[in-house]
Amino acid sequence: KVELSTKACCNRYSYPLLKANEMWTSHEFQPDKKVVIFATGWTTTVNDTEAIDVFAKAYACRGDVNFVAIDAASFVDTLYTWSAFNTEDLGMHIAVGLEQLVKIVPLERIHLIGHSLGSHIMGAAARFFYEKTGKLIPRVTGLDPAKPCFNEGETLSGLMRGDAEFIDVIHSNSGVLGKRSPTGDADFYPGGLDPLPPGCVSVTCAHARAWEYFAETVYPGNENNFMGARCTSLTRLREGKCPKQDVPMGYAASTKAKGSYFMEVQPEAPYGVKGNKNRNLSYENCGLCSTQKKN
Repeated sequence: KVELSTKACCNRYSYPLLKANEMWTSHEFQPDKKVVIFATGWTTTVNDTEAIDVFAKAYACRGDVNFVAIDAASFVDTLYTWSAFNTEDLGMHIAVGLEQLVKIVPLERIHLIGHSLGSHIMGAAARFFYEKTGKLIPRVTGLDPAKPCFNEGETLSGLMRGDAEFIDVIHSNSGVLGKRSPTGDADFYPGGLDPLPPGCVSVTCAHARAWEYFAETVYPGNENNFMGARCTSLTRLREGKCPKQDVPMGYAASTKAKGSYFMEVQPEAPYGVKGNKNRNLSYENCGLCSTQKKN
């Protein structure tokens, strides 16, 4: 049983993945808005995952998006090796749902995002969608795509360049839980290639930073919090050996961006160097319903 859930901050409506069309035609789905579909890793469910709550709040604050989460917890369970082999099956089911969605929402308004194993699920979904329709999903974003079981030479193919018109990837735990090598059209390395970004002392913290960074950029005014320069390392960037080129990471990433980008980050929120603490505080209640708001 795999569920699609549309998650506004106050309410959650769930539908079986194989009946995705029921969601697209439901009263809570707004076909005139953009659609963001987010898949997490293998240890979370829609009810208790912080990542989905944070994303739902950020997109609710923006107000122009149907935010949909994939609850795959009962399908890709805690047995990581087994679950990695099931990403292809899950991707195929999502692609069937996307086939129905594009009858209601223009393809150019659809954005797939995945964290950890979810990155590879979304890559598979985009590939199967192309096989079925001959059309590429406009954008797939990978947030620290999972490393185990997806190394080169393995039988499985994870998220990769070519799965969509534009693939952007944020690496936050390079070479440990997340992949280190470039995977997309544009690969961002906030804090460099160090597997522990500033403020993290554990790989779990580091692995989560990718979605925290992206969610920060969803809030209006935060789109340029993380500006990267195309380079080969953070060290060379610090030495001034990279061309001056500000490219936004996250929500506003340019589909023209190509290559690897590096940038400094802060140890605490707002994590982007160009972030504003006062603006961050002003968004504390944005996207919440009245019962959740803090006085």
